[in-house]
Amino acid sequence: MTFLVFLEHHEGELVKNSLAVMSKAASLGTAHGVVIGAGVRDVAPQAGAFGARKVWVADDPALEAPLPQPRVDVLARLVRGNGYDTVLFGQSVLAADVAAGLAARLDAGLNWDLVDLVKQDGTLVGKRPALQDSVVADVGWKGEPRLALFRSGAFDPQETGGEAELEDAPVELQDFSTAATMVERAHAESEGPAIEEAEVIVAGGRGLGGPENFKLVEELAQALGGAVAATRAVVDAGWYPYSTQVGQTGKTVSPKLYVAVGISGAIQHKVGMQSSGTIVAINKDGNAPIFEFADLGVVGDLHEIVPKLTELVKQRKSA
Repeated sequence: MTFLVFLEHHEGELVKNSLAVMSKAASLGTAHGVVIGAGVRDVAPQAGAFGARKVWVADDPALEAPLPQPRVDVLARLVRGNGYDTVLFGQSVLAADVAAGLAARLDAGLNWDLVDLVKQDGTLVGKRPALQDSVVADVGWKGEPRLALFRSGAFDPQETGGEAELEDAPVELQDFSTAATMVERAHAESEGPAIEEAEVIVAGGRGLGGPENFKLVEELAQALGGAVAATRAVVDAGWYPYSTQVGQTGKTVSPKLYVAVGISGAIQHKVGMQSSGTIVAINKDGNAPIFEFADLGVVGDLHEIVPKLTELVKQRKSA
């Protein structure tokens, strides 16, 4: 069984989620990757350390903009020409567009939001949360190629060493695939790591009382060397940008430490952070749902607790 993994890249590095999916594929069979873009040849070898036997490199100026249809053209040709039976994607806005477009192009089945992939009696079975993550359903495919899109944080990258063979992928774009052009790319300004990559996350909820109090969360995150996240209610209120939203309609994260400040712990938020290593909750309401699944709960006024915690972290680091 040979897998083809779509490898996303950002600023000269393969993204963590793609490498995690590559590791999973390598544990199940022969794993190949594909890197698509302009000036990406130096990025491709990174996948070898995470289990890739071969990496296809589609390096062309026409692929510089992160648009989905040109990538669908490259992938469709690779799958048809090399007989790949399974194509895997790590969740992102671009990957979701590419996966959907490839499924339509190849008339293939696509399972999305998967958290695992296993072999059962020689058959691939996907694991997909359902009913607000209260159950996990087994999903399959009626034919080949099989396409799968994995939830962010479903796996951790496993560096096993090794080198990948690099091979050029043909780039032949359809006329309709070049009809769209990217006018502008905007990047949100932020300090610290992105929440998808961070090992420590400090998240704020409506319990903070107002956007001005997010400074408490930011200072604690900075002291811990982590990233700042927010709940949907906070984002909807305009207190913090959507790029930081964790939950069912935001991002799924799996840091080693997740500190929830003023967050009640509704199921919609829980599904986005429940795979965190250690969950610490700070809330004045001792009956808040988040205490049911937190590893450590602190009941009290966050406006008093968080500054003291930040100061203690700073003292410990400077000692």
